[in-house]
Amino acid sequence: MIDPVSTEIIRCALLQAAEDMNTTLIRSSYTPVIYEAKDCAVALLDRDHNVLGQSSGLPIFLGNLEVCTRETERLYGREVWQEGDVWVLNDSYIGGTHLNDVTVYGPIFAGGELAGFAASRAHWLDVGSKDPGGSMDSTSIFQEGLRLGPVKVYAGGEPCRDLHEVISRNVRFPHATLGDLRAQVSCAMTGQRRLKEIVGRWGLETLLAARDEIFAQTERMERAAIAAVPDGVYRASGFLDNDGIDLATPLPVNVTVTVSGESMHVDLTDCADQALGPVNCGAAQAVAAVRVGYKLLVSGEVPLNGGSFRPLSVTTRPGSMLAAESPAACQYYYSHLGLLIDLVVKALAGAMPDQAAAASYGDSMIVQFTGTDPRTGKLYVSQEATVGGWGAWEGGDGESCLINNVNGSLRDMPIEVLETLFPVRVTRYEVRPGTGGAGRWRGGNGVVREYEFCGDTSLSLWFERSVTPAWGLAGGLAGAPPRVTLNPGTDGEREMLKANALPVKAGDVLRCESGGGGGYGPPELRAPEATAADLAQGMTTR
Repeated sequence: MIDPVSTEIIRCALLQAAEDMNTTLIRSSYTPVIYEAKDCAVALLDRDHNVLGQSSGLPIFLGNLEVCTRETERLYGREVWQEGDVWVLNDSYIGGTHLNDVTVYGPIFAGGELAGFAASRAHWLDVGSKDPGGSMDSTSIFQEGLRLGPVKVYAGGEPCRDLHEVISRNVRFPHATLGDLRAQVSCAMTGQRRLKEIVGRWGLETLLAARDEIFAQTERMERAAIAAVPDGVYRASGFLDNDGIDLATPLPVNVTVTVSGESMHVDLTDCADQALGPVNCGAAQAVAAVRVGYKLLVSGEVPLNGGSFRPLSVTTRPGSMLAAESPAACQYYYSHLGLLIDLVVKALAGAMPDQAAAASYGDSMIVQFTGTDPRTGKLYVSQEATVGGWGAWEGGDGESCLINNVNGSLRDMPIEVLETLFPVRVTRYEVRPGTGGAGRWRGGNGVVREYEFCGDTSLSLWFERSVTPAWGLAGGLAGAPPRVTLNPGTDGEREMLKANALPVKAGDVLRCESGGGGGYGPPELRAPEATAADLAQGMTTR
């Protein structure tokens, strides 16, 4: 037994340890996709691979960093963990994401005994794919870059020079890439120090007792929340626009949620087969997306830990888009996951109307350009996510100009940083008025972000959710879909949502307009003073 005060102190210490790890990673990294956009997440795990504490970061990695340590132990046995070792893995079919998301992790020993693990996942700017930064038209994992199963990158505290050399020779930015690798190693070392400090103060036996109590508390709260949901089978469906190769064929995503007593099961087997284009993911990532949707509705205020998802089970179908197998391309794995998160909420909206919100704009809406910087003569890659509108709920309008729920703490790139690092000018960055769905509570608005290129550039785009834009709930209307225009208002005007390595010239202009969130409740019930305020603030048009 352990007293409540000690349990709470240890709980907070574990959460702060994870935040310290995250700060170490962000402040030590070399590339703006990590230190500015914060495309990363970290976790502190116990010796049984359960989450002790996970920092703020990308929700899409909720509770799946431990997949990497579990798989390593499954392959090599428990005895593989040695003090001072650090491992690296980016295999899409294990971690679930694209090859750019690299997980670095290491064991933590206290008093000669395995006490846990420290893990981080961060987006590497380039991993040697056929196009710099990543390809929007890949059809095989072998076009997407260097693929690493579980392998040591440090052994006994010393770098494995041979693996460092392999990485260096297979990426376009070796100095920055190895710098980000070292930042993740430093993150792991910070986690090691913090957990050792906790064990040194309280003892491993007390830590384990606190862990068990924290997990049990969380499980009780989540089971109680599920028990309040009426038993039943709930369904929702939507479509991805396409797979990036066959632009004319939408891909179905169907969700079936079964609530029975204190348990919830989500069935994802009725979705499209793995696609030719890069919209596939490993099963671990589909499970993580379901967990995000679940957390939006169930005990969202409780920090993530190893007790969080005990009442939740998920079934995927091997060979499907949500449980892809080699050699499926996985570069843009998150488009259907954003849709999946919203569909989990939609399926349960009728049973949990007070917790459910209308759909968000839903996708990362990636803008990527690469080329030779005329100022320096060096290769560059800029890749950024675009913010948009979130869905309304009973009692409140949706948020405008917010990153999508897949990405959580990720930030859009500041204009000053973008213009300093890359040959581009941002000529407009503003709210896209009237794009939130109408309703008693309106959806949030998207944004307009316009670029003028200062040199010849290779442009890639991945914008989603035009076939299934952000739907409304309870009579609310859907938000506007995204729109992207190259050289608007000219004879060469061209609209597109996806492109790969499209040549553009100095002086060309790209206008990106993200979608809005869905509305909630009948529009005719909206308060007149709220409509007047929207007009006065430029949030909508007459």
